[in-house]
Amino acid sequence: MTIDEMRRELQRRLNKNRFAHSIGVANTAVKLAKRFGVDETTAYIAGLLHDCAREFENDELPAQAEARGIKIGEVERAMSLLLHPYIGAKMIKEIYGVDDTEIAQAIYRHTVGAPNMTKLDKIIYFADMIEPNRKYPGVEKLRALAETADLDEILLTAFSESIIFVVQKNSLVHPDTVAARNFLLLNK
Repeated sequence: MTIDEMRRELQRRLNKNRFAHSIGVANTAVKLAKRFGVDETTAYIAGLLHDCAREFENDELPAQAEARGIKIGEVERAMSLLLHPYIGAKMIKEIYGVDDTEIAQAIYRHTVGAPNMTKLDKIIYFADMIEPNRKYPGVEKLRALAETADLDEILLTAFSESIIFVVQKNSLVHPDTVAARNFLLLNK
């Protein structure tokens, strides 16, 4: 499938706002890829398809995960939205014909992170946070950081902000986010 065909298929499957977000992430990922020496086409595809599983409602995600043999952890069981990156990492091959482990891994890790993330993983995680359609307190600070800081500093700040946000909402903090943040600190 060409990129244009992927874009059309994604647009058909997602609601208007989710599709606009996906385009924003793809374009932001390209800008970050240029800055940090990552293949721009790979970054665009990963950004474009990162939320492809958001075509499903949250209550459908556990069944979609089980159908694909995806293990559902305790935190994901309590917050099924967290399953969408794992499902999306499988859907890119099923629906869009993308058989690229680097892209699949970046999609898989784009919501909660992981220790030892690749540059592409980090770019997709951060592009998802700062794309132009995102509006929340502190997003402008994060966008400015993308212009000046190194990739690990950007991610450390992103993980910290994410954890603070989740804690303030009195929600569960995914252990992979904590592990990802700790990995960056331990390997500075």
